[in-house]
Amino acid sequence: MVTAADTALALNSGAVEVLGTPRVVALAEEAAVVSLANQLAPGHTTVSMRVQVDHLAPINVGSSVTAEATLTNVEGRRLTFTVAVSDHCGLVAAGKVTRVVVETDHFLNQAR
Repeated sequence: MVTAADTALALNSGAVEVLGTPRVVALAEEAAVVSLANQLAPGHTTVSMRVQVDHLAPINVGSSVTAEATLTNVEGRRLTFTVAVSDHCGLVAAGKVTRVVVETDHFLNQAR
């Protein structure tokens, strides 16, 4: 459900009160993460590497959207997903999300 906190105005990415692109990207990434639930070795997670999303339609506060992610390519530790965000009228956004499998503790120790 799109709330006032999800709007471009609230996210400082525009001056309109419709679903903001940063929230669309977050939904796409969340869908990718959820699709990997219970699929990674203990002590491992994925981190975002690349996001390519086309935001195609404005969505009003109060509307419901759904994000889906499909794993389409695996290259070593690199996982590429095709992502789509839709509402009752159709496609809202589409693109790709690339995530990398990392060992959680090692990754956190490398953070600056």
